Amino acid sequence: MSKVPYEVYTEEVKALSVLSPDGEIINKDKLPKLTDDQLKEIMYRMVFTRTWDDRAVNLGRQGRLGFYAPVSGQEATMIGSEYALQKEDFIAPGYRDIPQIVWHGLPLYQAFLYSRGHQHGGQVPDGVNVLMPQIIIGAQILHAMGIAMGYKLKKQKQVAITYTGDGGSSEGDFYEGLNYAGVYKLPVIFFVQNNGYAITTPFAKQTAALSIAHKAVAAGIKGVKIDGMDVLAVIKAVQDAAERGRNGEGATLIEAVTYRFRPHSLSDDASKYRSKEEEGEWNAKDPIARFAKYLEKKGLWTEEDTARVKEEAKAKVNEEIKKAEKTEKMTISGLIDSMFESTPKHLEEQKADFK
Repeated sequence: MSKVPYEVYTEEVKALSVLSPDGEIINKDKLPKLTDDQLKEIMYRMVFTRTWDDRAVNLGRQGRLGFYAPVSGQEATMIGSEYALQKEDFIAPGYRDIPQIVWHGLPLYQAFLYSRGHQHGGQVPDGVNVLMPQIIIGAQILHAMGIAMGYKLKKQKQVAITYTGDGGSSEGDFYEGLNYAGVYKLPVIFFVQNNGYAITTPFAKQTAALSIAHKAVAAGIKGVKIDGMDVLAVIKAVQDAAERGRNGEGATLIEAVTYRFRPHSLSDDASKYRSKEEEGEWNAKDPIARFAKYLEKKGLWTEEDTARVKEEAKAKVNEEIKKAEKTEKMTISGLIDSMFESTPKHLEEQKADFK
């Protein structure tokens, strides 16, 4: 067995970029093969998601949503990674990863119901391969690993992908998932959105490792570090990881270096731990602006297109939140019945007490 030199742990890994902040191709060898229509669809989804996020933040402040974790700034990691998958692949998300499961097939109004704590928000339609967002930090990593083991045992050419942030990479579930996937060469992608902070804790206080991607070495799996503000780099990394999984080559850990423009959640005040200078530096790397420049140079996108998508998104969000608000309210009896095919006697007695 060959020995890995110690230097691999001390050499910093540069994040892969395909697009420059000015929208120029700087790594042609890593450019994913996409048609013009596909490029426009990716841009559509990114603009739609940013607009939806704007509206969701306002809905949360109005009390029309429950817990909500803003996503603006992370559209490249979310939209790009989901777009690189096949519909048969499975997504195990964290609580911020609502866009991925909606674009994978979960109706938007159900995502709103999930935020409102309604049980129907978790009743995933048949044929939509997603789990509901996991609120326990890192627990979804083990779920994805189990799904991937099922695919391997059944010899299915599908992959599972799971998401967490840099904070989630400090959880025990993270290391257990990587280790198990490495031992059994599972078709799973561990996608870490390193947005610099685990709520208020900066990345420098999360780990002594130079990168999260380095941690793949100990698990015996492939580790990749990418520019998470570059949607083309994200798509290429996930396409490659999915191909490796389908071909029986095992798991991949992807660290996407990104930034959340808004606070961690609606109860957070990011100004207490982030400087204006830092925010300004990352705003200049806006993934939507970067991709728009690229498409504009190719004659595929205009400011009018952006305005049109924003209006469509606003109308759709308004329609879906109204649908969520009109959904029949939960009852204790209904909640109990939804947990069992045949309700146990002692719970039938509790239902009677509630009535």
